[in-house]
Amino acid sequence: MLEDLRWLGIRWQEGPDVAGPFGPYRQSERRRFYLDAWRKLRDSGAIYPCTCSRRDLALAASAPHDTDDEAVYPGNCRQKVALANRYEEPKGVNWRCRVPDGETISFVDRHQGPQSFVAGEDFGDFVVWRRDDVPAYQLAVVVDDAAMQVTEVVRGADLLKSTARQLLLIRMLGFDLPSYFHCDLIRDELGVRLAKRHDALSLRNLREQGQTPAQVLSRCGG
Repeated sequence: MLEDLRWLGIRWQEGPDVAGPFGPYRQSERRRFYLDAWRKLRDSGAIYPCTCSRRDLALAASAPHDTDDEAVYPGNCRQKVALANRYEEPKGVNWRCRVPDGETISFVDRHQGPQSFVAGEDFGDFVVWRRDDVPAYQLAVVVDDAAMQVTEVVRGADLLKSTARQLLLIRMLGFDLPSYFHCDLIRDELGVRLAKRHDALSLRNLREQGQTPAQVLSRCGG
């Protein structure tokens, strides 16, 4: 990925290959940051251990909404919040953030405009730490952004609802709020968004076809 981005002409001042003041830059080396956040959430009663299997969730959870791929959790293990402090480490169970049901989470995106999502309806109690002892996306990016003093987050519009989840974590952890810019998604001629599974349009594939960086950027409106 780094090689492809360099080929495209993108340069960066810090990262896993150039170091910088906020390292380490590999998430696999940042476990202590994530554990500190997990402990803070555990001690405040914001998260709880969830022992639901995938089958349990498939039978009980409501369907995902829109482009969000995470179903609304039915709350089977919510009462286990009282057991959270018995865990010294997060491994062995999924840890879910208990969302404030009925609260509207709003923010103004710098590209998509005003956004609002209702906790418990648009999204439910979401995973912050996986049973295989890996911090989930929602927690990892919030912790990394805060530790690295990120002030502007740019990503795809399919993650607007994830931002609502992350705003809750930011509030619970007492972090500063960054501003957000969610880009429109690139779609094919049928209006279907392009994804990693569409390898024919990956940067690596386009390079191998002999296309130049300028040609690739022109396809994206750059």
